[in-house]
Amino acid sequence: QVQLVESGGGLVQAGGSLELSCAASGRAFSTYAMGWFRQAPGKSREFVARINWSGTSTFYTDSVKGRFTISRDNGKSTVYLQMNSLKPEDTAVYYCAAARTGTMHAGGYDYWGQGTQVTVSP
Repeated sequence: QVQLVESGGGLVQAGGSLELSCAASGRAFSTYAMGWFRQAPGKSREFVARINWSGTSTFYTDSVKGRFTISRDNGKSTVYLQMNSLKPEDTAVYYCAAARTGTMHAGGYDYWGQGTQVTVSP
């Protein structure tokens, strides 16, 4: 069982930066691939980024490549999402999730956080 708690969301102007954190409970954190997803109002949840258990492999959706960076610290049981050059279309609730194997598909994730709101003003 893994419990996930996101933090770091907020309101930022376009072009600004935020770093999201996702703290995990449970000693099995280092065995899980981790992902970030987001859901904007009226839209379905979409994949943002994922990272493998060791942090040596990452993958991003095209719209955030070059702007967002996913990383993890297994010693702290935490995964991060550094978001730079934010755009109004990045506004959404951001969720972290844990999976046994890395995937872009939400259905492949076993555990989810409660989400943190990110709002980017024009």
